[in-house]
Amino acid sequence: MLEFATKFLKSSTALIAATAGVAMLATSAQGQGVQTLGSDAFNLPDDISFIVEPTDPNVRRATARVNGNIITGTDVDHRVALILSAQEGQIPEEEIQRLRLQVLRNLIDETLQVQEAAAQEMPVTAEEVDASYERFAQEARGMTVEEMDAYLTSIGSSPRSIKRQIQGELAWDRLLRRNITPFVNVSEGEVNELFERLQASRGTTEYRLGEIFLSATPVNREQVLANANQIVEQLRQGGSFVTYARQYSQASSAIVGGDLGWIRLEQLQQPTLEAAAQQMAPGQLVGPLEIPGGYSILLMIDQRQIGMADPRDAVLSLKQISIDFPGDISQAEAEQRGESFLEAVDSLNGCGDANLRAAAIGAATVDNELTARQLPEALQSALLQLNVGQSSPPFGELVPGGNLRVLMLCGRDDPQETQGPSTDQIMAQLEDERVNRRAQSYLRDLRRDAVIEYN
Repeated sequence: MLEFATKFLKSSTALIAATAGVAMLATSAQGQGVQTLGSDAFNLPDDISFIVEPTDPNVRRATARVNGNIITGTDVDHRVALILSAQEGQIPEEEIQRLRLQVLRNLIDETLQVQEAAAQEMPVTAEEVDASYERFAQEARGMTVEEMDAYLTSIGSSPRSIKRQIQGELAWDRLLRRNITPFVNVSEGEVNELFERLQASRGTTEYRLGEIFLSATPVNREQVLANANQIVEQLRQGGSFVTYARQYSQASSAIVGGDLGWIRLEQLQQPTLEAAAQQMAPGQLVGPLEIPGGYSILLMIDQRQIGMADPRDAVLSLKQISIDFPGDISQAEAEQRGESFLEAVDSLNGCGDANLRAAAIGAATVDNELTARQLPEALQSALLQLNVGQSSPPFGELVPGGNLRVLMLCGRDDPQETQGPSTDQIMAQLEDERVNRRAQSYLRDLRRDAVIEYN
C-alpha cells in the first residue's frame, strides 16, 4: 500500500530547477513591460522576404554561438526533455517547437550571465556547481548523485543540463549581489508607511497569485495572443504552471515559477488584473488578459485574510483506516464488506483502540500529521468540521479491486493569529522587488551587447 502522504495529498508537477540556494522574490506586474518605440523607429519596408538555406539533417552544427561560446542542439534537447518529464499528458508538436525556442533563449541568457561573471573576475567554479548539484539531488529528489545522474539519463536529459542551469543561476546571483543589491535603497519612511497601511488593512483579503506575462507590441500582438492561448490550453490539460512560467514568462517572477507571493490586489497596479483576481477562487486559471505591454495569464494559488489565523493552517493528527477489496470477489461481496467496514468505523471510540479493532476486520491504519491545507480541497472542509475522535465520510471505490478509506481526527492544533510581516520583512521585500527590476534591465543590456550567431 502506498504511503499515506502520497495517497491523499494533492500532487503538483514542478519543473526540476537547481535552486542552489538562490532565492529571488517575485515582483509586481508594474516592472514587466519594456518600453518600445514601435516599428516606425526602425524604418522597416512593407515587403520583407527571408532567404532560407536548405539544411542537411546529417550535419550537426552549433545551434547558436554566444560571444564565441557554443550552444548545441543537444543542449536544447536535454533541457526540453527535462521540462517534458514534468508534464502530464502529451504536448502537441507545435507547442514543443515553441518550447525549444524558449529554451534556446534561456540557454543564451544563462551563457551571458556566466560570461559576465567571468569577465568581472568572479566565475562560478566546477566545484561550486558540483556541490550545489549534490545538494539539489539530496534535498529536492532524495537521491544520491549517481541516482540523479541515472534518472536524468533515463528521461533523455543529462546531469550537464542541470549543472549548466545551476552555473547560470549562481553566476547571476553573484552579479546581482555585487553590482545591483548594494545600490538599492529603501528608506525607513517608505517601510513605516507600508507597515501602517498593512496594519490598517488587517482582516482584509490578500492573494497569492501566479503569473505568466508575455510581452507584445502592435506588430506581434496577434502572434503573442495565439501563443498565450496555446499556453492556457496546455495548462488546462494538466500542464505545470511553474514550468510554463519559468520557460515562457517575461516577468522577473519567471525564476520562481511565476509566483508573485502574497499581495493585495492594488499592488498589481493593473485594473484588468485586479478585477479578474477579485473574482477568482483558489486553483482557478484565467487569461490571457490584455494589459499595457502584453498579455498576462493568472493562477490563483491561494487566498487569506491579513493578520488573521487561517483554519487551513491547523495541524491535524490523522489516522487513515482503509480496507482493500480483492479483485476476485463479486460486486455484492464487495458491497457487503464495505458495509461491515463502515459499521465498524462508526463504532470506534476515538483513535485509541482503532489499530486493534481495524486489524480485527482486516483493515489497515496509517498515522500522519499535516496541515489541513496540505489535503485535497474536498477533504479540507470536512476534516475541519470534525471533533477529535470523529471520522471523515468514506471515499474510494466500492468495487472488486478497489478500496474504502476514512480519515479519523486524533488531534488538532489551531494556528495562532499573526501580526503580518515585520518592518524588516517589508524592507527586504521592497529591496528584492527593486533588485529584480534592475536585474531585468541589466540582462537586457547584456543581450543588446552580445554577439550571437545562429545556425
